[in-house]
This record gives sequence, structure tokens and C-alpha cells, in this order.
Amino acid sequence: MRAFPLFCTLVAALAAPLAAQVALPGVPLPRLDRVVPPLVEPVQDLARSATQLARERIRTLDRLVRRESAVIERDARGDPARRGELLVMDLNAVELGLAETAGFAVLGTERIGELDLAVTRLRAPAGLALAEAEALLQRTLPGAVVSADVLHFQSGTGGDGARPAPSSFSSARGTPIGVIDGAPGRAVPVAAMRGFATGAPLASNHGSAVVSLLASAGAGPIRVADVYGSDKAGGNALAIARALGWLVGQGSRVVTISLVGPRNPVLERAVAAARGKGVVIVAAVGNDGPAAPPAFPASYPGVLAVTAVDGQRRALIEAGRALHLDYAAPGADISGLDAKGKRIALRGTSFAAPLVAARVARALRTANWRGTLDAEAIDLGKKGRDEVYGGGLLCARCKGR
Repeated sequence: MRAFPLFCTLVAALAAPLAAQVALPGVPLPRLDRVVPPLVEPVQDLARSATQLARERIRTLDRLVRRESAVIERDARGDPARRGELLVMDLNAVELGLAETAGFAVLGTERIGELDLAVTRLRAPAGLALAEAEALLQRTLPGAVVSADVLHFQSGTGGDGARPAPSSFSSARGTPIGVIDGAPGRAVPVAAMRGFATGAPLASNHGSAVVSLLASAGAGPIRVADVYGSDKAGGNALAIARALGWLVGQGSRVVTISLVGPRNPVLERAVAAARGKGVVIVAAVGNDGPAAPPAFPASYPGVLAVTAVDGQRRALIEAGRALHLDYAAPGADISGLDAKGKRIALRGTSFAAPLVAARVARALRTANWRGTLDAEAIDLGKKGRDEVYGGGLLCARCKGR
């Protein structure tokens, strides 16, 4: 495993020209359990697999944009986003007038009071592609922060399950913890749940697995914000920002996010505001391999970025990357619950993040929570902090439910 960083460098060098052709988030499709077969399968030929991940990532997102072209299109950087909508923060009356004169229509203003954030949604002028509209609005409002409402995707897959799972979990009363994902099924009770997308909350396999892992680790009370529902453009940046605001307002001290996408100024400011209130945010690095672009929100400053290992403590070949890496946790050879309450095998960095979040929630009861985590972490790979395992393995004995 000590040779793995060199391997990552070589793979990145091979795949970088391909990845650089289109700026895409390093992620599988949204609602992966319902939309497409699993993107990643365990393989033996690591170099070939990493290259295939880079290629499949582009093909998969191309198919998504084509299939859902009524609601999704690419922004100026090539990232999938909600069709025909742009976001502007702190828009004043003069700027609003200029935007309307340029042909933009106001769809509404979202005020996220818990994060002191106001975001105006504008519809692009008729006949303009999103990328063209983005460029026009930036020219019209040169001092404004303009962005598309980019999509974020779940970063884990679940296998088939057959055994019924326990119908209840022990009631945890510790540090309040929030989840931004799909909604869980009824088999995993939560303290509160709210939807931030069309049709939400709607039970999903991915959300159920994430929440069941938290519950099995003794975390709670758990509150869940569903940013997917039945919305084909779910998981967008504004929905995640709104969800984060709600969870902060509900008193969550830790928020786990097993979603990945491109950098976005709206979500970046929301994350910074939540952190300013003392909330610890934990996020997965995604599953598109070491050649993928850095994953967000894991890469935002101060967010705990989490990667995954298998049952033999080997780094998952499909694990993505972030601009920094904090910890690893089990993300394969573990199990959780699906939306119907059945036990399923899990694989992906999605499932490492809630395990780390549970450890964070427990560590917050101590005077130096970060020191507590570092003391628990098992050093893997190169001695000390490294680019494959970060500060080491947390929740080493966790196997899920």
C-alpha cells in the first residue's frame, strides 16, 4: 500500500488529458439505486480500472444530460446544472433592473436566515443556452457572483439484500447530527425530516443506507434533509444550501454529506456560514478515482474530507480525491439498510462519511474533539498524514448493520 500514492500519480497522468476535455464532477449518477446499474465494480487490474473510471465518468454524465435534457444542461464549465436557471447572491435593486433589461426573469429569492444568505434565481433569456446566459449575466453584472445551479451526486452503491433487518434501533440521545441526502425508509426512525426538492421526502436506498450506518454507530438524534425527492435535477447547489440552513436551525452540530459535485459559490458560502456557527461538516470524496477533479463539498476549507477502505484496510480503487484529506473509514465489506429495510452490501466513500460523522459527534463531547479523533485514528500507508488515508482510519471495527 505504500506504493499506492505513486500509482495514483501515474494514473492521474494517464487520465488527466481525458478528464480535462470536459469539466465534470467526479461522481456517479443521482439516485444511482434507481437510475442506472452501479458505476463501479471491484476489479483486479487497478491501472486499467482507474482509466476506465475516468472514461465511464464522462460517458455516464453525457448520458444523463442527454436523457434529462428537459431539466438539465451544462453550464459554462461543462458541469450538469438545472436548465435555464442562474443564481446570484446579494442582488440589489439596481443590479436586478440591469438583469431584467438584459432579458433575465426573476424566479424568486431564497433567504436562508440561519446562514445569512440571500440567493436570487434568474431564468435565462429565451433562446440562450445556459453557458451563454451565464456569460451574458456576468458581463451585465461584473461585480456580482453568478453561478449555475450545479448538480451533486451520491457517491456509493448498494447490492441486493435478502435478510430482513431489525425494525428498530436503540434510541440515541447525544450530539444532534444532520444528513443531507435522499430520505431514509421507515425502518430507520429519525428525529425530523424535511424535503428540499420536488416530491421530497421520498425514501431512497442511498439515504436509507447512510442513515442506518449513523444509527448503527449510535449517533443521534438524526435529522434528514432530502435534496433529491423525485426531482430529476435534484441535488442542486441551492437545495443543499437550503438544507444546510434548516439543519443548522434545527441545532445539528454535525452534518454529513455523501454527495459530490463541482465548486459552487452559493454552497461554498453556505458551508462557510455553517462552520462559522460551530457546525462540523463531514463529506465524502466520491467514487471516480484518483484522476477525477477534486470533489466538493469535501474540498471546501474546513470540511472533513473522508475516503474509504475495504475490510482489509486497503484504499478503494474508485475513491476520488479532494483538495485535502482528513480521514478514512470503512466503505466496503459493510452493510446497511435499503429503503425497504432489507440488509444490503455497501461500497463507496458515501458510507465512510457517516461513520466518521458518528465519531465526530462523540468526540465533540470532549474538550479537544480533533485531538480525540487523531488519537483514535489508525495510521495506514506512509507514516503520518498522507494523501491516500489522510490522518488515518476511524471507526475501524464498524461493519454497519
